[in-house]
Amino acid sequence: MEVIHPEVRGRSWVSVSPLGLCGVQLTQRRCGAAAPSSSRCPQLGSLCRVRVQLCGQEEDQLCSKTGAADHGPLTGAECPRRLDSMLQVPVGVWTCLRLGEGHCDVTESCLEAMRAGDICQVLLSPLQKSLVTDPEHLKENKTLRVAVELETFTPGKETWELSTGEKLEWLKSHKQRGSERFRSGDVWGAADSYSRALRLLITLQDRVQDQVQDQVQEVTAEQALSGKEFCTIKSGLHSNLSLCQLKLGQPERARLSAVKATVLEPGATKAWYRLGCACQLLEQLQEARHAFKEVLRLQPDSAAAIKALKDVAGQEKRLDRELGLRLSKMFA
Repeated sequence: MEVIHPEVRGRSWVSVSPLGLCGVQLTQRRCGAAAPSSSRCPQLGSLCRVRVQLCGQEEDQLCSKTGAADHGPLTGAECPRRLDSMLQVPVGVWTCLRLGEGHCDVTESCLEAMRAGDICQVLLSPLQKSLVTDPEHLKENKTLRVAVELETFTPGKETWELSTGEKLEWLKSHKQRGSERFRSGDVWGAADSYSRALRLLITLQDRVQDQVQDQVQEVTAEQALSGKEFCTIKSGLHSNLSLCQLKLGQPERARLSAVKATVLEPGATKAWYRLGCACQLLEQLQEARHAFKEVLRLQPDSAAAIKALKDVAGQEKRLDRELGLRLSKMFA
């Protein structure tokens, strides 16, 4: 007999896909008769055998009990990301997903609270249009209903159970995946990867020594990271995240990320340039000029910074003219 878990009704979150932000609402979770009595759920690094299906006229069949099948050993081969889909897993077939990689944010968020044999039904609603494409099915149907089924999974670990070396491997993987996604045009996915790397890096903060009199101290080999390395990595991630936020039309967030990057690494030329671009978009022209001048101080031959300063000057003149026109009309 199937058991419906009423406590999960109404749970909702915001997911990230190549199509942008997506509202996700978990409508119900069903536990089939084949589900084991264990209350364990997948954890970071767990290989999960899952099946995601679109619900429609066959919805009742999608939520029916399914017997466990022998699909062979679990492997974590990743499917290529698609820029025209909210779901980054093959639909209608069993596939393997490694929890924590952020390959399919919708599915992973479901899996974190599922047990083997569970089936979740969720509603997907686009919250922001893609910068890359606007698929026809999103124009016709603003909401999609899908079912996520978990057959089995391998053991994983909570973040606090990971060693420093394991955390660094995950961090390196997120950073590399973010760069690959950005180059492919998956800006939302890149931002998600950099954010995951930053959240993981924060848990390593107690493994490095505090700064003393503005001098970053070296730490022991057992701690794996020096204070300088920690600041450099964190600054780079904030700078990369700032670039993604600029591309996504989020100048205020881009400014905050770039400020964090420059504080951590005052010599980060790219971070200063991105700070200038964000301030220019926000019409904070004095701050933008300061940021671009800092780029030129660090890299005197930067053609991009020279051009940006000229653009700032032109923008100031335009704003002054507009202000003059408004004042003349006011007192005419």
